[in-house]
Amino acid sequence: MRIVLMGPPGVGKGTQAVRLARRLGLVHVATGDILRDAMRGGTALGDKVREFVEDGRLVPDDLMGALIGERLKNPDAADGFVLDGFPRTEEQVATLDRVLGFVGVRVDRIIVLRAPDAEIVRRLAGRRVCPNCKAVFHVDNKPPRTAGTCDDCGEVLMRRKDDAEEVVLGRLAVFARQTEPAIRIYRERGLVEDVDSVGEPGEVAERLWNALASERLG
Repeated sequence: MRIVLMGPPGVGKGTQAVRLARRLGLVHVATGDILRDAMRGGTALGDKVREFVEDGRLVPDDLMGALIGERLKNPDAADGFVLDGFPRTEEQVATLDRVLGFVGVRVDRIIVLRAPDAEIVRRLAGRRVCPNCKAVFHVDNKPPRTAGTCDDCGEVLMRRKDDAEEVVLGRLAVFARQTEPAIRIYRERGLVEDVDSVGEPGEVAERLWNALASERLG
């Protein structure tokens, strides 16, 4: 099976992609991992990626597509994959189409994780991170034993700048403007399953698993 996970920030795409890939025995392909691996690898593509990343620029779609194509040609992706982080725009849908055509495969299902905007803001704005040991807490879901202090090393916790409420709302607006049209393309192809991501990760994982029932049993 070849599956793409999409959805707004804060819905748990990475968490669910890892769970699903493990359950299906497939490789998890995350764009962030691809970029980091490329820069560590010292290849020509990796050197190009480094130029953009170090300058604080977005990696162009064609370069990202080339990296994904190289990743999907690895033997561990031969039986399928769970991809998250790409595509996010209509242009990237076209890029992924070209990449998959070159590799000789197609997407079987697009899973779109959904949650109300208020829930996403609550999740992200309440997240706290330890700047020292990188432990992650949440003021509601996983509060530290002592408010504002890391349980593991005692450092003062911080909220990342991109978790501020106004920033989260801006990211949601970008998703609505750029990614919803990309999802609409896949919906018109009959590939989309929407899955409610509100609840414990295990509950969401079961909903996602059930949404794939026809593909798994077919």
